[in-house]
Amino acid sequence: NPLPASQQLYDWLIRPIEDDLAQAGVTSLIYAPDGQLRYIPLAALHDGESWLIERYHLNNITAESLTEFDDVPTADPRVLAGAFTDASITHPVEIDGQILPFAGLPFAGTELDNLEATRPDITSFRDRDFTLDAVKGIMNEYEILHFATHAAFVNSNPEDSFILFGNGDRPNLLAIGNWNLSNVDIDVLSACETGLDGFGNGAEILGMGYQFQLSGAGAVMASLWSVSDRGTQDLMTRFYEHLGQNQPKAKALQQAQIDLINSSDEDIASAIRGGLAPAGTTQNLPESLKGFRHPHYWAPFILIGNGL
Repeated sequence: NPLPASQQLYDWLIRPIEDDLAQAGVTSLIYAPDGQLRYIPLAALHDGESWLIERYHLNNITAESLTEFDDVPTADPRVLAGAFTDASITHPVEIDGQILPFAGLPFAGTELDNLEATRPDITSFRDRDFTLDAVKGIMNEYEILHFATHAAFVNSNPEDSFILFGNGDRPNLLAIGNWNLSNVDIDVLSACETGLDGFGNGAEILGMGYQFQLSGAGAVMASLWSVSDRGTQDLMTRFYEHLGQNQPKAKALQQAQIDLINSSDEDIASAIRGGLAPAGTTQNLPESLKGFRHPHYWAPFILIGNGL
C-alpha cells in the first residue's frame, strides 16, 4: 500500500505551497529533483483524496532543459518505432560483473501494432531488424522516436546506462549524447530497468534525459522502475491517443495516467485472462489501488525536458 508514504511526501513537498498553487491557478508543475528524490514519481504523491497527477501535469527538467524550452511540436509528427518483442530471444548483458538476461517483450509487439494502426506516417522495425545501423542514420528525419525495448539505468556508472536494440546493440549514454536529434520532439522509452545493482543518487535516470536533450531532442519519456509489459502497452496506447488530439506531451501523459487510475474492473479482468494478474488483485487493498489503478502501473513514467 503506497498511500502512507505518498501522503507523507505530499505533506512535506506540496502541502506547504498548495494554497499558493491554488491562488495562482497553477496547472503544471516543473520538477528538478536531486539525490534520491529522483527515484520518486511526483505523480504518485497523494493528498488524502486524490493523486497529484489528477490535478497537475508534470515534467522533470535537467540543466539542459533550461534552454529552448518553448519549442512547439509539429502538428503531424512522423514516428520512427522499434520494438524488441520476441520472448524467445534473450540478450545477456554484463553489468558490474553480473550477467543479466534481457528477453523480448510480447506486449511491445501489441504496442507497435497499435502505433502502426493509428499513426499514418510511421516507420517501424522489430526484433533482429531493429538495429542501431537501421535507425541511426534516419532518426533525425522523425519528430517522435518510440523504442519499445529495454533501457537500463546503471547507477554504479551512469555512463554505462544503455538502450537495448532488438539485435543486441546497446548504445550507452555517451554514444546517445553524440547523436543528431535536433529534429526530434520526443523519444519514448517504454520499458526501462533501474536499480539494477541497488540505488544510488538517481543521476543515471535524469542522465538519460540529459543526453537525449544534449543530442537535440526536446524531451524523453522513461520509467523509474521495471514496468509491467501489459500495463505499459495500455498506458502507451492511451498516451498516443491523447497526443493525437493535439495535447501537449505532459498533458497527454497526465491524461493517460488518469485513464489507468479510473480504469474499470473489466480492464483488470481482461489482463487476468491474458495470464497477467495485476498487482493488488489478491491483496487486501482499497478499491482505488486494485489492478491498473495501482501506481505501480501508471506512476513510473516521467517526462524529462520540454513538456509542450
